[in-house]
Amino acid sequence: MDMTTSNLDTLTSRFSDPQKLVPELGDVSTALFKIIGNGAVPRSTITLIHLRAGQLVENTYLTVMHTANARRAAVPEEKIAAVASWKDAPYFTEAERVALALVEAVLTPARQGERVPEGLYAWAAEHYDDRALATLAMAIGQVSFFVPLALIGKPLPGASMAEQWRTTRTD
Repeated sequence: MDMTTSNLDTLTSRFSDPQKLVPELGDVSTALFKIIGNGAVPRSTITLIHLRAGQLVENTYLTVMHTANARRAAVPEEKIAAVASWKDAPYFTEAERVALALVEAVLTPARQGERVPEGLYAWAAEHYDDRALATLAMAIGQVSFFVPLALIGKPLPGASMAEQWRTTRTD
């Protein structure tokens, strides 16, 4: 299926706005945003790991949304474009690299051993204090919390917040 903006009007999500279906979701969502916005980790780093998470779960909605969020957080275009290939990209700080390594470790099954081995944790601890490490863990948890809604509910990528959970066509 060609997913151009011009045919976005013909697409529908699988169900309507989950916050209307399950109003308690608003409280959880607000709490999660408050946690990751505590200042322990730069907003730009949070958006990079959220973008990488969307790529890892192969979800266009999350990838498009977190790309836009990264732009709003003033993440340079080079970093946004290189998130999928961050390991060999020259644009990332060591702190950003370890944050991206953490999201990959958590969201990708380990070939062998632990998903987050001691060496990765030690690398992360070189760049983040305990509060920031807990915040990074919660940022990965936040995006992971919303992954099932994105995969099952299929909100419309690139649509406005009011339109992303559209269950009827506009044509």
